[in-house]
Amino acid sequence: MSTVEQQLDELEAKITDELPADISVSSVKYEGPELVVYTRDPKKFAQQGDLIRKLASKLRKRITVRPDPSVLSQPEQAREEIMNVIPEEAGITDLDFHADTGEVVIEAQKPGMVIGRHGSTLREITKSVGWTPEVVRTPPIESSTVSNVRNFLKQERDDRRDILERVGRQIHREEMSDDEYVRITTLGCCREVGRASFILSTPETRILVDCGDKPGAEGEVPYLHVPEALGAGAQNIDAVVLTHAHLDHSALIPLLFKYGYDGPIYCTEPTRDLMGLLTLDYLDVAAKEGRTPPYESEMVREAIKHCIPLEYGDVTDIAPDVKLTFHNAGHILGSAVSHFHIGDGLYNVAFSGDIHYKDTRLFNGATNDFPRVETLVMESTYGGRNDYQTDQEDSEENLKEIIRETYDRGGKVLIPAFAVGRSQEIMLVLEEAMRSGDIPSMPVHLDGMIWEATAIHTTYPEYLRDDLRDRIFHEDENPFLAEEFNHIDGGEEERQEVADGDPCIILSTSGMVTGGPIMSWLGHIGPDPDSTMVFVGYQAQGTLGRRIQSGWDEIPTNDTGGRNGNGRGTLSLKLDVETVDGFSGHADRAGLMDFVKTMNPRPEKVLCVHGDERSTQDLSSALYHDFNMRTFAPKNLETFRFL
Repeated sequence: MSTVEQQLDELEAKITDELPADISVSSVKYEGPELVVYTRDPKKFAQQGDLIRKLASKLRKRITVRPDPSVLSQPEQAREEIMNVIPEEAGITDLDFHADTGEVVIEAQKPGMVIGRHGSTLREITKSVGWTPEVVRTPPIESSTVSNVRNFLKQERDDRRDILERVGRQIHREEMSDDEYVRITTLGCCREVGRASFILSTPETRILVDCGDKPGAEGEVPYLHVPEALGAGAQNIDAVVLTHAHLDHSALIPLLFKYGYDGPIYCTEPTRDLMGLLTLDYLDVAAKEGRTPPYESEMVREAIKHCIPLEYGDVTDIAPDVKLTFHNAGHILGSAVSHFHIGDGLYNVAFSGDIHYKDTRLFNGATNDFPRVETLVMESTYGGRNDYQTDQEDSEENLKEIIRETYDRGGKVLIPAFAVGRSQEIMLVLEEAMRSGDIPSMPVHLDGMIWEATAIHTTYPEYLRDDLRDRIFHEDENPFLAEEFNHIDGGEEERQEVADGDPCIILSTSGMVTGGPIMSWLGHIGPDPDSTMVFVGYQAQGTLGRRIQSGWDEIPTNDTGGRNGNGRGTLSLKLDVETVDGFSGHADRAGLMDFVKTMNPRPEKVLCVHGDERSTQDLSSALYHDFNMRTFAPKNLETFRFL
């Protein structure tokens, strides 16, 4: 008998001892980080509301209770009883029964009403029908991504259960080594922005944190071939942790499955969906530009199938000697500061991912309240000594002034924006400005993936700023549904109509002008001296966005998509070019310093990464001088040993 089987037998015996005599346990299994208890008495379990919580506390495990398939009522009968329990105002849109696990997935416009206070309605459902309810939100804006991911995972339930059981056994395997050390190897994003990737290793475990590309630098990928990573075989990686979905952190996650990785990816639920959206688009853009994509779309589906979503604040075993907790990073939807607790109080490491420390219109500011962090791996995008962003209120006023001036000239405002994060932030500013009369009401055209990304935001309002979440819960106040917003879905013909029409605002991907529909808009609007291009996000070195921002007024183009190419493969830009700081999803120098300053206790060591050489070294120096801590601005392929 394996040690895991022995462990499960012991757990089953302990659980049975703790339960009242009239509640039976038919089997106990690991599924990913959770311990799943199957019972023939689910209704009695539900009648004792605190029972699961007490078991979880005593065993120090995340526990899910499911009915043994042999005791389930028929779905038709259960459906009727469930609908009687749930208030009509919850807006049930679908009930999906899975007899193999005894779960019923309830899709509702108002999930909170299905859950009830402290889970009371969920317990009432189980008491009534025996099935275990799982609740998901009906997107207020229809999202093909959310729908496709949910349908795909439904089709792959059998495979997914096999994956989860295998992962569960890996997590709870017996520790084999008596050594104690923690190491971090840098595979990318050191003294550069992009291709974020790290290996966190202990004698027992290797964890890959992020695996992204480098914007504007085709072919520059993380150093995955080294022995610490895939060089010793993909099977030597125990887990992947994805801090957020931006491509400089997520683009090459599916590539791991091409190389033979078959383990879990830990991320938040919105990060999973956004990763699917962005990586499929990444492949599409590569194909359109005549580049060979690094992997097939099938690998994206494999990545999604292997995702294990975690919520902020949940402490989760991901290896025999590692616990992971996600905290809000304030950067984009679902972005997470990833805190690793290693060993039994041995060592703690936090990876900031990308952070925004102050509240924005879209998100609450990043969390930095941890029981312990000995080493912090910290982004430094705006870590340079002069990298101070304009106050958000001033930034919004600057943007509104540019819009008013351009409108008065009869021009159009073109804003290249990341589909995820900055676009929704700008949408909120524009919606309020038009509603209050600060700027004239005019169409706001959303091109590329912006509308789809916005739909995903409305699917997960619990990840948004508190007051925005409350507005979205009240359908008539959802700011993303304002009548000024128009989804560009008619392609080149619709863009031509917009270019020929009245003053308007255009939000278009890609945010760094590295491809996508923004190239077409430059062809249409670039030669118009009455129009304005406004940069509201970071433009990485080497990108066309950085070059235009720096003064280029003639740019290379394969196909302008418009009417004013000069036939020599270049396009003359005559529109005004403005930069409005303050909308970045990254903390500026002051925000980064404050993030560390207000940590209690502060970390002993900080690795400054994800910034150019000047930014990482400036931030490293400042943290050392101000807080008397050991700091580093590592290069790629360095390894740091702690302990």
